[in-house]
Order: sequence, then structure tokens, then C-alpha cells
Amino acid sequence: MAVRPIITNPEAPEVRGRAKRVSRIDDTIRAILDDMVDTMRDAPGVGLAAPQIGVPLRLIVVEYEKQLFHVVNPELSKMTGAETDEEGCLSVPNWQGPVTRATSLLVKGRDRAGREFRFTAEGWLARIFQHECDHLDGTLFVDRVTDRAAIHWVDADEAVEDAEGGKRRRKQASAATTPVNDP
Repeated sequence: MAVRPIITNPEAPEVRGRAKRVSRIDDTIRAILDDMVDTMRDAPGVGLAAPQIGVPLRLIVVEYEKQLFHVVNPELSKMTGAETDEEGCLSVPNWQGPVTRATSLLVKGRDRAGREFRFTAEGWLARIFQHECDHLDGTLFVDRVTDRAAIHWVDADEAVEDAEGGKRRRKQASAATTPVNDP
């Protein structure tokens, strides 16, 4: 397990391409998932997609309210409700903007052992899954902000919502890639 560098250039081809489906879950895939968890926690964040560490595969990890999800080939459906809130991104450090997302949705995928699962995610958890799944299609939160003038800089040492979800943390000014709010 290792902390990998997060791509912080929002125009990098690695974060702008469409990730490929995983055909087989093996030790290599599980090692990538483990590295993603280490990287997400080190950032700190509550979600990470494989393209953010330069791996063009449909893999995401999410950790929110003491629940950790490893999701291979995630699919989102049955989206209902809508809420606009501030988002940011580990790949677009220190920037935030308002994004409208569904408030409830069905998540389907496979876990690290290859078992299929499905569950309903609501609130911030639904927002995090939508944000991370967007990364798998090369979409960043800045692409979803309807009013580009609403995108704003947030100093890394300000208390802001966590990089990939709703937790409150104080950011360290010296961390150049400190995330802001990357659901």
C-alpha cells in the first residue's frame, strides 16, 4: 500500500479521459484500491477515483461516516431530488463552486472481492458518489458549475468542507495539493 501523487492539473489528459471497465478483479486491482484508500486518507479526502492517480480504470473509493466503499465499475441510477452545494476537488485544489446534484440514488458495482452489490445513497454520500463517478467519464466539478463566476479560491489554511465530502477540517497552508471539497 502506498500514497500516490494526485494529478492536480484539471486539464491533464489522465483526468479528462473516459476510464475503462475492469474486466477482472485480481490482486493488481486490489493493490490499486488499497493505494487509492491510502492516497485519499493522506490528502485528506472522502473519495477518490482512479484517474486522479493516473490509472484509467473504473475504480472509486469512498469513505464517509466511518463507512469505506471500494467500488469497481460503479453505476448510478434512480437519481431523485436536487440540491446545490459547494464542491471542490483533489485535482483542482483550493477552488470551490456550487454544483447541483441528486439527493438520492442507487449505487451498483462490485466490491474488492468481486461480489456485486447495490444500495441507496442519500445526501452527502450521494453527492460524493456522483462526484467520483464523474471523474470516470472525465468530468470535473468545474464542468458542472452553471455560473463560472461562482467558482472561487479558498485559502488552504481556512476551515472548509472536506475535500471529498462534508467533514470539516482545517487545511494546512503548506500543502500545495490540499483538497477543498471533492465529493
